[in-house]
Amino acid sequence: MIRVTFLYPNKPGSRFNADYYADVHMPLSIKLLQPALKGVSAEIGISSAMPGQPPPYAAIATFDFESVQAFTEAVMPHYKQLQGDIPNYTDIEPMVQISEIRIKQ
Repeated sequence: MIRVTFLYPNKPGSRFNADYYADVHMPLSIKLLQPALKGVSAEIGISSAMPGQPPPYAAIATFDFESVQAFTEAVMPHYKQLQGDIPNYTDIEPMVQISEIRIKQ
């Protein structure tokens, strides 16, 4: 099982519309990536570990798939549509990491 993580660094002056992200972009992503999608989460940053400090990330999203191939096959037909929606909720370029899931409860 692999996890694709999208991290949106919280940069001063950046724009991130959490409502659009949670209410429009994530449901669109889920719809387009099924049935290959095995799990998904979206987190909106609220703080760092230090009280009163901003979160290091405006948002983090994870998508679980059986394999990198399953992810690639699911996303490529919809890549332009998903990428094209990004300006509707942010001007932050996400960092993307693909990881092997070793422990999951």
